[in-house]
Amino acid sequence: MTATFPAVRVSVLADPAEPSVEPASALSAVRVFAWRSLLKLRHTPEQAADAILIPFIFTVLFTYVFGGALSGSPGTYLEYLLPGTLVMGILIMTVYGGLSLNTDVSRGVLDRFRALPIWQPAHVVGTLLGDVGRYVVAATLVVLLGLVLGWRPDGGLPGVVVGIGLALVFAYALSWLWATVGLLARSPQAVSMLSFVIQFPLTFVSNAFVDPETMPSWLQGWVEVNPVSLLVTAERALFAGTATVGDVAWVLLPSAAVVAVFAPLTLHLYRRKTA
Repeated sequence: MTATFPAVRVSVLADPAEPSVEPASALSAVRVFAWRSLLKLRHTPEQAADAILIPFIFTVLFTYVFGGALSGSPGTYLEYLLPGTLVMGILIMTVYGGLSLNTDVSRGVLDRFRALPIWQPAHVVGTLLGDVGRYVVAATLVVLLGLVLGWRPDGGLPGVVVGIGLALVFAYALSWLWATVGLLARSPQAVSMLSFVIQFPLTFVSNAFVDPETMPSWLQGWVEVNPVSLLVTAERALFAGTATVGDVAWVLLPSAAVVAVFAPLTLHLYRRKTA
């Protein structure tokens, strides 16, 4: 796989032996690294196959196997379930930015990027922004599957679009955490294992699949403050057309906090790794 990096302009001054190099702009560098991230998806589609197939499998399996027992009918349960599987599908993919950075470190690619006359954080920022394209694909496929199965959101298209946008904001914030892990872990396998150990309990011990009132009281307290539960609750409200400012704010505030903590930490680790 090849990626085209921003060109640099070389101008010859009075002394031809001393050319001046004008670095590419920060925006241009970020755009190229974002495109590099998207190219990885095109050239290695199996990398995202599990993140796309898992929500599909869970949506279909849970709807028709557990829907009748949990909600009385598959159609009723689908209304409750689909926001949860959409969130799960997007959050699973947030780890890929960390995996990409860890792979670049282990292969020595960071040293090559370090030598380029570009804004150095562009590698991290562009990689994570490029992954947003993957999140859009996953969310769109889950929504289309829901429509095929009979899901009809009362919030209409605006509610679905805003709901997906809110999930993308949360996922982008979470990707900074995995970028930090990617720069700290010793191998891509370690990043994958940590993501499984952390993300699956967060997703399943939430309100994504069942009503928390059916859980033990000691567990309900965690579910109520679980960021995944807050996101799923906001998604359901947006899709139903009943969302309030508070529903959205309880997702945006944790997202901002995660970025405020892990973005500076990630960039610090990146500079240290490539110094």
